[in-house]
Amino acid sequence: MKDAIHADKAPEPVGLYPHARKVGNLLFLSGVGPRSRNSKEIPGVQLDASGNITSYDIEAQCHSVFKNVRLVLEASGSSWDRLVDVTVFLTNMKDDFATYNRIYAEYFADNQPCRTTVEISSLPTPIAIELKCIATID
Repeated sequence: MKDAIHADKAPEPVGLYPHARKVGNLLFLSGVGPRSRNSKEIPGVQLDASGNITSYDIEAQCHSVFKNVRLVLEASGSSWDRLVDVTVFLTNMKDDFATYNRIYAEYFADNQPCRTTVEISSLPTPIAIELKCIATID
């Protein structure tokens, strides 16, 4: 479909969906996590032999997820400053919110989209943060 966007530099989706979809002058991003493209490695995540998380670095994941959002936006013909709404999913609000909020403020100092942050019990891969975004596009 011509309105579906697949970003060549962003991590591959973990299911059958595009990175983004353009509808009118809006761009809807699918959930974006901190995974790396062409790799099973997740920045800041240590797994045991069974694939269980033994430790993670929320700061590394925040920087990586923001980078991945930017990659999808740019591949879609939009940009960071055109974000209008961000929903953030954290798996550990109590331990991670302060760090995430500090890093978020660095990235969004100039552009301040609407934001919702929620805690969920898990995400589809062993990550601690995922973003769902809406941006404008020409």
